[in-house]
Amino acid sequence: MPDPRVVIVGATGAVGRVALQVIEERRFPLASLRVCATPRSYGKLLPFRGQDLVVEEANAALFAGCDLAFISASTAASRELGRLAAGEGCVVIDDSSAYRMEPDVPLVVPEINGADVDWHKGILSIPNCSTTPLVMALWPLHRINPVKRITVATYQSVSGTGAAAMAELDAQARDILDGKVPTVETYPHQIAFNVLPQVDAFLESGYTVEEQKMVDETRKIMHAPEIAISATCVRVPVPVSHSEAVHVEFERPMGPGEARALMSDFPGLVVLDDPANSSYPMPVDATGKDDVFVGRIRADASKEGGLAMWVVSDNLRKGAATNAIQIAEEIVKRGAWLRAPL
Repeated sequence: MPDPRVVIVGATGAVGRVALQVIEERRFPLASLRVCATPRSYGKLLPFRGQDLVVEEANAALFAGCDLAFISASTAASRELGRLAAGEGCVVIDDSSAYRMEPDVPLVVPEINGADVDWHKGILSIPNCSTTPLVMALWPLHRINPVKRITVATYQSVSGTGAAAMAELDAQARDILDGKVPTVETYPHQIAFNVLPQVDAFLESGYTVEEQKMVDETRKIMHAPEIAISATCVRVPVPVSHSEAVHVEFERPMGPGEARALMSDFPGLVVLDDPANSSYPMPVDATGKDDVFVGRIRADASKEGGLAMWVVSDNLRKGAATNAIQIAEEIVKRGAWLRAPL
C-alpha cells in the first residue's frame, strides 16, 4: 500500500505548527507533505525534516493531489474547505466544530472509538480540546462500570483561542507589571492575572457553547447518549494545557483504588497521584507531552460511590494535533483513506 500524500491547512497557526512537529516525531509515513494557510502567509517557509515547505493556497487542484487533509482553521473555513477537499477524494481530519455533531461524521479519540473511522464518508472530526482529556480519563472506568453523571469544571489555557491570545496574555502581563493599563482585544476582559468564567458565547440555557460541546461530544465519542453532564468552562492565564476538576457517578460504587488501577493500564493516560508529596498533574508538566495526566483521585464526599479527580492535558497536542495524527494513523492502518471522491 502506498504512503499517503498529506496537506495541512492552517499550518502557520498554533495547532498547525504543532501538527508538523508531531508528524515528524511520530514518523508518520508520507509520500508528500504540503502546507496551506491564509493569503498573508503565502510563500512563507516552514521547516520540516531538514527542508523548507512553501505555504500554498488551499484549492480544489491541491486537494485533488492529496489523500489526507488536516484542517485547523476557523469553523467557516472548515465548512468551505472540508467539503471541497472531500469532494476531490481527499479524506479530511478537521479540528473545528464544523462537523463534529453531524451524524455521518465520526468524532474520534483513537484510544476510545478508533473503529469509528471505518464508517467515515470523507470527513472525520477531532473533539474539542476540553472534551478529549475528559473522555480519556473516564473511558477506562466507563467500560467496566458505566458512567451515569459527570460534573466538570475546566481551567483552559489561552492557546485554546490561538496564537493571538497567547501574545495578548504576554503583553497584558508586561503592561500590568509596568503599571500600565492593559489592552483588551481577544477576550471580553483582561486575561492576565484574572480568570474568565466564559469560554465562547452564552446560550439561552445559561451555559456557553463550549460547555454544550463537552456535553454533546462526550456522549457521541463514548456512544452513551444517556450520560448526564454539567460543565463550567473557565479561561485562565496559562499559556498551554487545560486542567479539569471532574466529579463522576457510576452505575455501581467505585473506589479510588479500582479507578487508579484501571486508568494506570490505559494507553495514553498517566496517573500522577501522590498528594502527600504534592505530586499531581500541573499544566507546566503536561505541556509538550502527548499523554493525559490524572491525579487527586478520591472518593466524592457529596456522592457515595462516586469519584473526584483532577485531569491535565496539553490542548495543542493530545487536545488537537496529536489526536489528529493518531486518527490518520488509524485510517492508514485500516486502509480507510483509499476512497473515491464524493
